[in-house]
Amino acid sequence: MVTICLPEEQGIFMQSVLKNNKKKLTKTVIDGFSLPKKSPVFIWDTELKNFGIKLNPTGKVFIVQSRVNGQSKRVKIGDYGVFTVDEARRAAKQFLMDMSNGINPTEEKKIKGAQAVTIEEVAQDYINDRTLKASSIHDINKHLKGTFKDWKDKPITDISRDMVLKLFRQRSEQSPAQANQAFRVLRALLNYSMEAYRPGNKPIILENPVQIISGARIWNKIKPKNRRIPIEQIGQAWVMLENMQLDPAQTMAFRSMVDAVLFCLLTGARWGECQKLTWDNVNLEFGVDEETGEILGQWHIKDPKNTIPITLPLSSQARVLLESKPRTKENKFVFCSEKSKTGYIGPGRFVTDQLTEALGVELSAHDLRRTFRSIAAHLNVELWRTKLLMNHKMGNDITIQAYTEKSDLEYLRPNIQTIGDWIEKQGKLEKNKITDINTKREAV
Repeated sequence: MVTICLPEEQGIFMQSVLKNNKKKLTKTVIDGFSLPKKSPVFIWDTELKNFGIKLNPTGKVFIVQSRVNGQSKRVKIGDYGVFTVDEARRAAKQFLMDMSNGINPTEEKKIKGAQAVTIEEVAQDYINDRTLKASSIHDINKHLKGTFKDWKDKPITDISRDMVLKLFRQRSEQSPAQANQAFRVLRALLNYSMEAYRPGNKPIILENPVQIISGARIWNKIKPKNRRIPIEQIGQAWVMLENMQLDPAQTMAFRSMVDAVLFCLLTGARWGECQKLTWDNVNLEFGVDEETGEILGQWHIKDPKNTIPITLPLSSQARVLLESKPRTKENKFVFCSEKSKTGYIGPGRFVTDQLTEALGVELSAHDLRRTFRSIAAHLNVELWRTKLLMNHKMGNDITIQAYTEKSDLEYLRPNIQTIGDWIEKQGKLEKNKITDINTKREAV
C-alpha cells in the first residue's frame, strides 16, 4: 500500500491510499495528484500494463517499464502537459512493442542522436577535446567553410566513399596540396568520431570513408618547395635589408617587418614565431663571453609548432638587431605594429616581394627558413644541429631523441654564431663590391 499526497487544504494534507499503487490514468486523476516533497512516487495504469506516471518533486512524467533481453528497463515518454494521457498511452504501446522485440528505446534514442551528428558538430567537439594550435583550428574551420561547405550540416553517417572520391578529385584539379590537407582534416575528424560517438559501445561508422584515398593510392604527390635566396645573393639581400632599415620614410610596422626578415635569416625561425615573439621571451644579457667579453643573448619559444618549449642562443648579429629595436609600454611584441589590431606585424609579403623583385627569385617569409638551412649546409654545420636550431622534427634517431638536450640549446652557440658571422661577411663583401663599382664609374 502506497500513500499519495493530494492537494493541501487549510495546511493539512489529505491522503488517499491506492490499492497496489495502480489506477486508471485520466486527466482528472493525474490533476488530482500533488507532487511529493522528496522521493518520487510511481502510479501504474490499470488499462495498459507497464505504463505509468512518475511523480517527482519537480513535475509529472509519463513512463513505461518492461524487460529487454531479460533486463528491466524504464523509459521516459515525456512530461505531463506536453503529452496528454491518450498520446502518452499510444507512445507507450509502441515502446512496449519495441522492448518486447529486444529493442532498448533509450539506447535506440542515443544511436539515432549519434547518427544525426554533423561534420560541423564533430569538428567543434574535436577542437574542444584536443589541445590544438591556432593554425590547426584555422585549417579545420577553413575547410569546413570551403571544401566541405556543402557537407558541414550533413550527418557524418551520410558521407560515403563515393562522395569522398568524387569531391577529392574535384578539389585536386583546383589545388592538389589543399585537397590533400582538406581530406586529411576530414580523416582526422571521422577517426575521432568513431571513438567519441559509440552508443551501446558500437561506433556509428564502421569504416572511415576517407580510407578510399589511401586504399586507391591517389593522394596527390606534392613536390616539396625548395625556394630560397641563392647562396651567392645572400650579401645582396643583406645589404638591401639594411638599406630598408635606414629608410627615413619608414613606419614602425615597416621597420618591424624588415627586422623580422633579418631575424628569420639569422635564426631560421618560423615567421609565426617571429610575429608573436614578446620581450619577456628575450634575454639580451644572458651572460658574457669569457674570451671576448661580448654580452650574450638568448630567446625563448613558449609554444612552438612541435609544442616543446625551447631556448635558443642569439648570434651577436641577432642580439644587436634586437637591442636596436625600440620598446613601448603599450606593446609587448618585439616586432610590433601600430597598424595591426593584434599588435604585431602581418605576413611580411611587403618586404619579401621587394626582395623577389631585386633578386629575381620568388620568395615568401617561409623561404627565409630554407635559406638559413642552405647557409648552414654551406658552412658544414651538421644537419642534426641545424634541425635543433630551427626547432625542426628530429625524426626517429633514438640517440638524438633520448640522449640529446633539446630544450636548452646554448651549447649550439658556436654554430649560430658561425652562421651570423658568415651572413654579415657576405654583406660587407657586397658593400665593397658596390663601392668598387662606384669608384670605377667615377674614374671613367
